[in-house]
Amino acid sequence: MTTAAIGIDFGTTNSVVALAGIDGSVTTRSFATRQGAVDAYRSALMFWREGRPPESFVTHVSGPDALDMALGMTSEHRFLQSLKTHLSSRAFQETRLFGKLFKLEDLIGVFLTDLSKDLDGAGALPLLSGRPVVFAGERPDEELAVGRLRASYGKAGMAQVDFAYEPLGAAYWYARDLKTPQTMLVADFGGGTSDFSVMRFEPGQRGRLEAIPLSHAGVGVAGDTFDYRIIEHAVSPALGKGTEYRSFGKLLPVPAHYHAAFAQWHKLSLMKSRETMAELNALIRDAVEPAKLEDLLTVIEYDLGYELYRAVSAAKIALSGQDEATLSFRQTGVAIERRIRRAEFDRWIAEDVGAIETALDRALAEAGVAPGGIEAVFMTGGTSYVPAVRSLFERRFGAGRLHIGDAFRSVASGLALLALDRARAAAMA
Repeated sequence: MTTAAIGIDFGTTNSVVALAGIDGSVTTRSFATRQGAVDAYRSALMFWREGRPPESFVTHVSGPDALDMALGMTSEHRFLQSLKTHLSSRAFQETRLFGKLFKLEDLIGVFLTDLSKDLDGAGALPLLSGRPVVFAGERPDEELAVGRLRASYGKAGMAQVDFAYEPLGAAYWYARDLKTPQTMLVADFGGGTSDFSVMRFEPGQRGRLEAIPLSHAGVGVAGDTFDYRIIEHAVSPALGKGTEYRSFGKLLPVPAHYHAAFAQWHKLSLMKSRETMAELNALIRDAVEPAKLEDLLTVIEYDLGYELYRAVSAAKIALSGQDEATLSFRQTGVAIERRIRRAEFDRWIAEDVGAIETALDRALAEAGVAPGGIEAVFMTGGTSYVPAVRSLFERRFGAGRLHIGDAFRSVASGLALLALDRARAAAMA
């Protein structure tokens, strides 16, 4: 296949590259890793120092190999993930890795360089990258986020990049075979955000598809948030959350910030400092339930965050098909067994599902379309399988109108097709 356009879905957790051929065919790029070929490339970087001073140098690896190496490396290293979530925040400007200063754009540029390595035409062919409708963060700065993302692509040698909302890419992939006009709601659930678009599709001449956006809305609630609710309610109490310690004859609650770090597992490594470890050891000496805090200390000291989140994710996935599931975590002497009922999980995420519904209502209101006017709902992303989320959409639109897309490939594939069609239209103008 001769590549004519490229679509990139740079995600919080995984990234996908899709290639559109002149004939309109689409393939997703395969990446060679230590564990075999993958289409979804982990959005992760790991840096470490090699050699001895003064000849030492800093090197890195990205994707699934970054995670594998980080889990097995005992020497000093820095593992970075979810860089996309920082795009809209001025709080993350730069960081120093082994004496070298990196801006956020530099780090994402390193990752995008690896993502596009050996990709013919990456700097010359029509290139369309996805972007969230609403960037992650409490007060997302859209202009800052888009500017940083564009600069990141530039550092990776792809300065001619254009951007499109991620749900538009997913919609374009679903609508590619439409023969009649259709008004569609697209729900794209990522790791950090849930994005919605109301689209009107008009099949045109020569197989071209006209996509008319009617509205967009989004919220910084998605799969990572649901993971954290399980951590908050089922894991953190076993690691000392809500317990007390003695201080000058008084009982005081264990400081909440130790458990707040579990909101994103990869941030646990930042707690592995001499000061934090000393503080926890002091708390353990005066704790009412010291064994729980000792387990917390072990999780931090042995970098067990990823294994913990794998157990959490497995329980969440199991709850999508079962009324009950067991969260089971056993590592380095830490044992957590917790039976979770789906009704419990639904209560834990009720407020988050409410925030998703509010964003959905906003998209419908801005489009001026009632739920009955939506002819099809296209849902993509792992969160679309969560029963409470599925029930929300079934209640609002009816099960018959729901269509579930490929969780990994839909967005990138649609972006590649859209880039191809835009290039054709520009050539004909």
